[in-house]
Amino acid sequence: MRQFSAEHLVVLALTAAAIVVAVKVPRPKVLAVLIGGAFAIEFAVRATDGSWDWGFDLPLHLSDVVSILAPIALWTRRPLLVEVLYFWALTASLQAVITPDLRTTVPSVFFFTYFVTHSGAVVAAFLLVFGLGQRPRPGAVARVFAVTLGMAAAAGLGNVITGGNYMYLRAKPAQASLLDQMGPWPVYIAVAAALALVLFLALDRLARSTGADA
Repeated sequence: MRQFSAEHLVVLALTAAAIVVAVKVPRPKVLAVLIGGAFAIEFAVRATDGSWDWGFDLPLHLSDVVSILAPIALWTRRPLLVEVLYFWALTASLQAVITPDLRTTVPSVFFFTYFVTHSGAVVAAFLLVFGLGQRPRPGAVARVFAVTLGMAAAAGLGNVITGGNYMYLRAKPAQASLLDQMGPWPVYIAVAAALALVLFLALDRLARSTGADA
């Protein structure tokens, strides 16, 4: 069973508080700069300190792509980008926040950039959809699921080229995660895809029901 450190519990509490604030007082461009800045800092540090790993640091995990997508979606509010951010952030990024596959802790810069980008993406999804009322359009689930399958194909190709484990298509993460409950490889990949579709449908229903109440 996973043990939560004190630092991780603080991060979870701050993430929850940030969601409440973002929904009540949405500041999309401020959050965009915060997430984008954290991502740029992490990229710059890894590129200059010799820690860059082609099998780990390419943006081929869903949660990493969301960290790039979130500032753009917050700044432009383009419907497709908002939809992809909403479904991916509240599944992949949220999982990454709750069960992080993180190699470091406080006071490493990577601890802070990891959670600013991943928690920030979750906050961004709530801000756009529930704070600013930009709900998914009809057909959003099918569109985003198709994009997700395309992303999985890109990650699989990246794994072949780099020997990495992007999107955990070759093995489960070393840290305990939800994938541990989904069977052995490759069964857990199919189970995760099915679960993702179910969660997308539930999130779509949630967004539409809260929109109707507004």
